[in-house]
Amino acid sequence: MAGALMLLVFLAGCTGGILEPQGPIGAANTKIIYNALAIMLVVVLPTIVATLAFAWWFRRGNPRAQYRPDWVYSGRIELLVWAIPLLVITFLGGVIWIGSHKLDPYKAILSQSKPTEVQVVSLDWKWLFIYPDQGIASVNELVVPAGMPVHFSLTSATVMNSFFVPQLGSMIATMNGMVTQLNLQADQPGDYYGQSVQFSGDGFSGMHFTVHAVPEDEFAQWLERARNAPSALDRSGYVALLQESQNVRPFTYRAVEPGLFAAIATQQIPPGPGPSGGSGGVSVRPSGAK
Repeated sequence: MAGALMLLVFLAGCTGGILEPQGPIGAANTKIIYNALAIMLVVVLPTIVATLAFAWWFRRGNPRAQYRPDWVYSGRIELLVWAIPLLVITFLGGVIWIGSHKLDPYKAILSQSKPTEVQVVSLDWKWLFIYPDQGIASVNELVVPAGMPVHFSLTSATVMNSFFVPQLGSMIATMNGMVTQLNLQADQPGDYYGQSVQFSGDGFSGMHFTVHAVPEDEFAQWLERARNAPSALDRSGYVALLQESQNVRPFTYRAVEPGLFAAIATQQIPPGPGPSGGSGGVSVRPSGAK
C-alpha cells in the first residue's frame, strides 16, 4: 500500500503523458483508463477494508469473535465471492468492447476539415514522414495543423516497430510488407513527444520525434520552408536513408518521388536487413541538408 502511494506521488510530477491528453483520441483513451481503475477499485478498496476489519475482529483479545473450526460452507458468502468478480469482469468487458469499437484506429475522426495525409516509415533508428498531398517529407519531425484530423498510413522498412504519441493516443504497430492506419488529432497548438515503443536494437533509445501542432498558417509556412530544402527524396536517397543510424537530427526533403511509400510497403524496394547489433552512426543526412 505504501509503495503504491509513493508511486502515485512520483507519477504526479510527470508531464506530457497519457494522463494529459491533447486530442479526442487521447482523451477517450484516458477516460477508459479512469473507468477501468474505478471499476477495479470497487473490489480493491472493500477488500482492503475487509482484511483490516477481519484482522481486528478476530484478534486474540476479542471474546465476541466465534471460533468455528468445523464451519465449511455458506451459500450467501459463495454468492458474494463469485458475483463481485463476475460483475467486475462484465463491466470491464463492456468498457473494452465499447472502447475497441469507438477507438478503432482505422475509424476517421468526425470533422468538417479534410484530414492531413501522412505516410510513416519506421527505419533503424529514425522515422520518415511523407506528406503525399504536399509532395515533401521529413525525418524525425512531424508537423501537423492543430485542430484538424491527421490520417496516418504506416509501414516499416525493417523490423516490426510501434508508433506512439502518448498525449494524442492510440499506439499502433508498423510492419514490413504491411500498411496499418491511424487517425489522430491535436486540439491545441503545442509540441508533443512521439516515440518508438518496441525495442529494435542499439539505437532504440534515440528513436523518438517531436510532433509540432501549429496553426494552419504556420503549417503552410513550414511547408514552404520544406520545399526550399536542398535535397529531394528518390529511391537512391531512400536507400541511403535506410542505412542504420542513431540520434538523427530532424531535416526535410523538398520533394518526394511519387509512389515511394507504396514501393516501400509492397517491398518493391528491398527491406533493410534489420538491426545488426553493433553499427549505427551518429547521424545520416543528405548532402546539404539543414
